[in-house]
Amino acid sequence: MYVKFFKPVFDICLAFVLLVVLSPLFLILTLSGLFMMKGNPFFVQKRPGKNEKIFKMIKFRTMTNKQDKNGIFLADNNRLTSYGKFLRDTSLDELPGIINVLLGNMSFVGPRPQLILDMVFMTPEQRKRHTVMPGITGLAQCNGRNAISWEKKFEYDLKYIQHISFLGDLKIILKTAAKVVLREGVSSDGIETSEDLGDYLLRTGKIGQDVYNKLREEAKKISDV
Repeated sequence: MYVKFFKPVFDICLAFVLLVVLSPLFLILTLSGLFMMKGNPFFVQKRPGKNEKIFKMIKFRTMTNKQDKNGIFLADNNRLTSYGKFLRDTSLDELPGIINVLLGNMSFVGPRPQLILDMVFMTPEQRKRHTVMPGITGLAQCNGRNAISWEKKFEYDLKYIQHISFLGDLKIILKTAAKVVLREGVSSDGIETSEDLGDYLLRTGKIGQDVYNKLREEAKKISDV
């Protein structure tokens, strides 16, 4: 009953209230982004949602579009600005996610929507995380965010989908707020931005280069649809 009815109603009501209450902050960050990022302050990216239906997730931009002489984007660490790092440290870059909740693409609590590129590298068991609505925050985010391993993130995601409840969601929201205030788990050791799942699997020798290249091509086809 909670998952099918009360959770969606709670999400919509809370999203509407927050959007009204936080509208001044939303406006300030939008204008700041226009100036600091020298253009569009929003970052829109395709992500797999419930049942792996692709939707466009909205965030505030934290990186520039700097490219090398061949027109290829520079590494994330070279494009992340000090302003963008502030947004990530405080999780203010996630504020536009409220719009996704209103659109019915996301919930406040659920498995974090990863990249399409990450999805294709997941095992069938790990992809079960997509059987529920993705969330702005989730059990993995309040237990380490980017400071825990990919395996641990998926372990938390699968644990969450088996035990969804109002009290559980409320606990996750409160615990996430504490993590944001303390700025814990924003990045992995030595990595300013989170490492793609495929890169992690390749770096740790869990997959070979051929599998890596094949799955990246598969992700590209899905993204181009």
